[in-house]
Amino acid sequence: ERLVLDLSCRRREPEGPFFVVTDRWQKFTQLPLNEATLQDLSEHCSEFLVHAVDVEGKQSGVEAELVSLLGRWSPLPVTYAGGARSLADLALVQELSAGRVDLAIGSALDIFGGALSYQSVVDWEPEAVALELPKMAAP
Repeated sequence: ERLVLDLSCRRREPEGPFFVVTDRWQKFTQLPLNEATLQDLSEHCSEFLVHAVDVEGKQSGVEAELVSLLGRWSPLPVTYAGGARSLADLALVQELSAGRVDLAIGSALDIFGGALSYQSVVDWEPEAVALELPKMAAP
C-alpha cells in the first residue's frame, strides 16, 4: 500500500515517446510511459517517482513535456526528478502540471555541491514567487 514505483524513462528518438529504461538507464524496455501504463501500474503502488534520464544530474532544466504529460496522465501522486537547477524550475513544474507533480531536486542543492540553497527550497512558496515562465504549447 505504500510502494513508490520508480519509472526511469528516456526517449528512443528525439521527438518520440518516452520508454521505461533499466540497467543503469542503458537498456530500453518495451514499456512506454503513457497514460495507459500509469493507469495499469497504479493498481500496484501508491505513488510514482519518474526520472527523466536524459536530463538527470545535469542541472540543465526540467523535461517540460514529460512534466506536463505526468500532470495530465497520472492517477496517483507523482514526483518528477531530473534537470532541476533553480527555484524557477519549482514554479515551472507547478505550472506545467497544474500543481499535480512534485519536484525532486538533488545535485543542484548546495548541500550536494550545487548552487541552489537548500533553505531557499524549503522556504519556497508558489504564491510568493513572481517569475516570468515560458509558455508551452499543448502536446
